[in-house]
Amino acid sequence: ETKVRALTSLDAATVEKLVSAAVSAPSIHNTQPWCFGRDPRTDTVFVRAATQRRLPYIDPAKRALHISLGATVFNLRVAARHLDWQTRVKWLPQPDDPDLVARVQLDHHAPEARPRRPDLYEAVWHRHTSRFPFTGREIPLPVLAELAEAAPAEGATLLFPDAPETERLLRLTRDAERRNCGTPERRAETSRWVHGPDAGPYGLPTSALGPHDTAARVPMRDFAAPGPQPSPAAMPFEAEPVIAVLSTRGDSRVDWLRAGEALERVLLLATHHGLCCSLHNQAMEWPDLRWALRDPYQGPHHVQMLVRLGYGTTRPETPRMAAHEALDQGGEDGQS
Repeated sequence: ETKVRALTSLDAATVEKLVSAAVSAPSIHNTQPWCFGRDPRTDTVFVRAATQRRLPYIDPAKRALHISLGATVFNLRVAARHLDWQTRVKWLPQPDDPDLVARVQLDHHAPEARPRRPDLYEAVWHRHTSRFPFTGREIPLPVLAELAEAAPAEGATLLFPDAPETERLLRLTRDAERRNCGTPERRAETSRWVHGPDAGPYGLPTSALGPHDTAARVPMRDFAAPGPQPSPAAMPFEAEPVIAVLSTRGDSRVDWLRAGEALERVLLLATHHGLCCSLHNQAMEWPDLRWALRDPYQGPHHVQMLVRLGYGTTRPETPRMAAHEALDQGGEDGQS
C-alpha cells in the first residue's frame, strides 16, 4: 500500500528499482550493452546502447546487441507494471542519435487498473541462462502452448519444431560452433569475456560455464578455449532436447529490439513455470547458416534465437552491474 502511494512521480528511488530489474536481462556473453538516463520532468527513462561493450567479430551488425537491449526494456516494463506504472515505448526516437534505442514514458495508475496478466516480476530475479544438462522430464503441453502464445504479444513468433526439424537446427548450430572454434578472432573475442569470480560485473565467471554433451547432440558454446581455464568435464545431456525457434517477419533494428522483448517475455514465463533455459545464438552469427535455419513451410520469417528448454537444477548466476552504475553511464537525460 505505501509502495503504491509513494510512487506517484518518477523519483530517483523509483528509477533505481526499474533499472535494477532492467539490468537483470540476458545479454550475449553477459556484455550488458546498455545504459540508462532519466528525465524526472516527463517521467521518462532513456535506454542507450553501450557500444563500447559490443562484439565486433561475433556480432558485427549489432543484431544480438539489439536483442539484448530489447530484453532489458521488457524487464523495465515488467518492473514498472509491478509498481503500478503503465509504459509507452518509443523505439529509436532520434534518428540522428542511433545509440538511443528507446524512450520509455511512464504513467502512474491505480493498482485496480492493472491488466490481468501474470506478474513476471519475481521471475526477473530468478531467470538466468543454464549451460548445463536438463533432466529430460517432459514439459506439459499447456506450458509449451502458453510460451508459444506469449511471443506474438511482442511482435514475434515462437514455434516448437518436430524431432527431425529439431535435429536439423541442432546440426546447423553444431556447424556454426565448429566455425567459431576455427576462427581465431572469434575465439579470442569470446575468451576475453570469461573471467574469474572477482573480475567485475561484465562477462562470464568460470563457475557459469557448462560442460559439453558427451553425445555431441546439444552444441554448447565453447567458452573455455583458447584461454587458460580448463573446460568443464563433459556430461550427458537430455536425449530429446526441446528447442523453440523465435523469429520475426522483418529483420530491421526495430525487429531485433522487439525480438528481445519477445525473448524475455518467453524466458520469464518459462522461469515462472519452473523451467530452465539455454540460448543458442551460434548459427545466427553466420549469414548463410542463419538463412538455412528458416523453415520454408512456415512462410517468410527471420530466425532470431534458438531457445533450449527443460527442467534442471539451479546453477551459478552471472554478475550484473549495479543500477547506479548503469544510470551514471546514461546521464540525467539519456546522454552519455
